[in-house]
Amino acid sequence: MKLAVPVVVVQVGLMAMGVVDTMMVGRVSAEAIAAVALGNIYVITVAMLGAGILMVLDPLVSQAIGAKDQVGVARAVQRGLVLAVLLSVPISAALLPSATVFRWFGQGATVVPAAATYVRIAATAMLPFLVFAVLRHTLQAMHRLATLVWVIVLANLANALLDWIMIFGHFGLPAMGVAGAAWATVIGRWLMALGLAVAAWRALRPVIVPWRRESLELAPLWRTVRLGVPIGVQIQLEYGVFAVVGLVMGRIGAVEMAGHQIALNIASLTYMVPLGVSTASAILVGYAVGRGDPVEARRAARAGLIIGVGIMVLNAAVLLGAPGLVARAYTTNAAVITVAAALIPLAGVFQVFDGTQVVSIGILRGVGDTRTPMIVNLIGYWVIGLPVGVWLGLRLGWGPRGLWWGLVVGLVVVALVLLARVRVRLAGDLRRIVVDRDPLKA
Repeated sequence: MKLAVPVVVVQVGLMAMGVVDTMMVGRVSAEAIAAVALGNIYVITVAMLGAGILMVLDPLVSQAIGAKDQVGVARAVQRGLVLAVLLSVPISAALLPSATVFRWFGQGATVVPAAATYVRIAATAMLPFLVFAVLRHTLQAMHRLATLVWVIVLANLANALLDWIMIFGHFGLPAMGVAGAAWATVIGRWLMALGLAVAAWRALRPVIVPWRRESLELAPLWRTVRLGVPIGVQIQLEYGVFAVVGLVMGRIGAVEMAGHQIALNIASLTYMVPLGVSTASAILVGYAVGRGDPVEARRAARAGLIIGVGIMVLNAAVLLGAPGLVARAYTTNAAVITVAAALIPLAGVFQVFDGTQVVSIGILRGVGDTRTPMIVNLIGYWVIGLPVGVWLGLRLGWGPRGLWWGLVVGLVVVALVLLARVRVRLAGDLRRIVVDRDPLKA
């Protein structure tokens, strides 16, 4: 829990920027919420490929620390920074044709221009977003979380203030609406990356300076990418299925899209808590693997599952008990509240399964098994969940609720299969991954 609590605070803080953006533009119009929702879906889906690849630092750094291999820690961190710079270019470029993508998916003509503007502005934050991810994973593995928490808190305060100034127009600035929300988040991302680098330099300096020439060697860099890509793809598959549901929702109407975004924001916010536990589990399991202590690895995995699932049970009770009250915190639009209040209980239904699957993924990442979650997400969400949702929502006429029931079905499948994989993997041989000389084994 000493590691899990601050990691959870960090996860919630990262999510809070998007939540505040949505709540602020909710005071503008339903179309503004829909535009931010559509733009944010696209940005997150693309950006999380890079962020997911960089999550490879969880097992690499934590296992190196567990093995007391300071050189291995430095190599992993420096390769992470190299990858952050390299990945920022194609990821930023992939965000630029968003208007064409939105029109191709039949999004409303009143929403597309503002959503595309949001995405173009957000593209300027990809470099700090990825660099921050590297620094964050490094500090988490080192248990240096106090500075990270303070930087997140201050960045969120700055984002909220900038949202108020730039969305509504204060201190002489014009009201920029959706574009203002995007610029506020961009500035917040740059402040987070630069602020963390400066504030945590004493802890980061030993693993960044001196720069090691072998950090640029292609073979170990490629092995790092090979280990990280399944994580990025797994996350994209998960975010992507929600993105497709959002695009389908946008074709139904702006009000439905806005209600969906509110429910998704809430589900995403509650998801940050077990996601933080998942990260802590990956680090603690990685420590144990690095030390060659399988008993401790199993103990850390068991504790992570109990904490993550237990928290989600409490979240489920709130979402099932007061959906209308939660929806009204986001908007005063009665039509949007009606849609959101119908979807929020479904977000409550899948809380326990969401906690199970995300903590299981963290445990598997800690032992270096990154391929299994990717395969399970592909089958659970895309082969089972999405077709069921489209069938219920469009063919049977259940509308937004049908699409969300499909997500529930897919999530249940993913959670149960991953939990079974955790049991099998922890019962087997646990070995440290060393990308400088060993072939990857997952």
